Amino acid sequence: MTQLKAMPFVNGEWLSGSRETTPIISPYSQETIGEQYIAEEADVEQSLATAYASRGKIRAISSGRRAAILKQAAALLEEEKQEFARLIAKELGKPMKNTIDEVSRSIETLELSGEEAKRLHGETIPGDASVRGENTIASTHRVPVGVIAAITPFNAPLNLVCHKIGPAFAGGNTTILKPAPQTTLIATSFVDLLLRAGFPEEAVQMVLGGVETGQQIVSDKRVSVISFTGGTVAAENICSLAGMKKVLLELGGNAATIVHEDADLEKAAAMCAKTGYSNSGQSCISVQRVYVQEKVLDQFAELLQKQVSQLKVGDPLDMETDIGSLVDTNAAGRIHSWVTEAVSSGAEVMFGGNQSGATMEPTLLKNPSKNSQVIYSEVFGPIVSLVPYKEFDDAIAEANDSDFGLQTGIFTKNIDLAYQAAHQLEAGGVIINGTSNFRLDHWPYGGVKNSGIGREGPRYAIEEMTEMKMIVLRLPDFS
Repeated sequence: MTQLKAMPFVNGEWLSGSRETTPIISPYSQETIGEQYIAEEADVEQSLATAYASRGKIRAISSGRRAAILKQAAALLEEEKQEFARLIAKELGKPMKNTIDEVSRSIETLELSGEEAKRLHGETIPGDASVRGENTIASTHRVPVGVIAAITPFNAPLNLVCHKIGPAFAGGNTTILKPAPQTTLIATSFVDLLLRAGFPEEAVQMVLGGVETGQQIVSDKRVSVISFTGGTVAAENICSLAGMKKVLLELGGNAATIVHEDADLEKAAAMCAKTGYSNSGQSCISVQRVYVQEKVLDQFAELLQKQVSQLKVGDPLDMETDIGSLVDTNAAGRIHSWVTEAVSSGAEVMFGGNQSGATMEPTLLKNPSKNSQVIYSEVFGPIVSLVPYKEFDDAIAEANDSDFGLQTGIFTKNIDLAYQAAHQLEAGGVIINGTSNFRLDHWPYGGVKNSGIGREGPRYAIEEMTEMKMIVLRLPDFS
């Protein structure tokens, strides 16, 4: 098969030459499908210099023109949907039925960003509310911050790039993209698409590399905002290096969903199966902890077990596949060891539990200890754990007993309990009669506690990536 190349894009050039290369291996097939060229320190410096020097040029592009470019990018991505979906499936091991959905969401994210480019509204504020402000009026304007550093993860390698580059450009900023090392082919293909859609070369820089590359970017004073999606340890490192700049963090979670005794159990089981195992559980809001009222635990467990048993594990390029591989064999090994630990402390394996290479079977655990890794840490894999509760308040307390707080779900027909959960659950989002794993791209998305700072979604990200400028007009006295 023809091997592909992932290359840095800096100052209008694709960089290869004598730079260090690493093979790109498909996690499911273990085939080498390409190679990536690692950015050198000088390349990163050039990307910073170009992005910083180009701020004025990109800022001067009209909002209407920025909107048109983003809409054109969305149109091109629609035309190339199948190619991008196949590339994600090959490079990540994510099933095609999930990758097609991701590309569709990416198209929507670009379209939304284009729409929001034309909505950078301010307000007028009369001065005469103060005795010192007679004959004055102020107006507020949204202006770009300058340079956005976009550091993205592997699990949604196209849509999460769109969620950063789209709003950044819509707000009139330049962007330096550092994609996850595991998904650089997708990032390379997307940057190429942006250029074909009319993105100015100066508007986006892309560097490929590891921790050192990221550290060089986030510590640089020319960067105005860091938008990072990833893990807590990396986020803490970013915060320690960032200095006086805004940091937006979309981090992880061990998402909880509550199933109360009055819930539609069949619906809840079907939704937990669908949203607990899609993309092999590699989602920050993937269903991980399910707290079930003890009276219906056995019934719900049986229903969920039946749903999970019907999931097809196999080749991610097969449209019938539900579960492909994890990002690599090490990730699968870690998750398998966590299952072993949970079982040793009393958990029952109701389904799955086996590993084959980078693939982990969809696994259903019943009643693991609250001290198990599968409960208190972020699994980021195809593991769902069922935990019984007696009183509703207990379920709320257990769901909140976490360092994370991204999204939670609650199934109940009792509106009072639904709103109690909505108010008391410590999370950035609460889904009533749905699981934790439900996100629409135009909604505000983000968490509390160790799940992050700030919100994504084009409208909300643009607010983070622009600043308010006030202009005051002193008027003559017309009286």
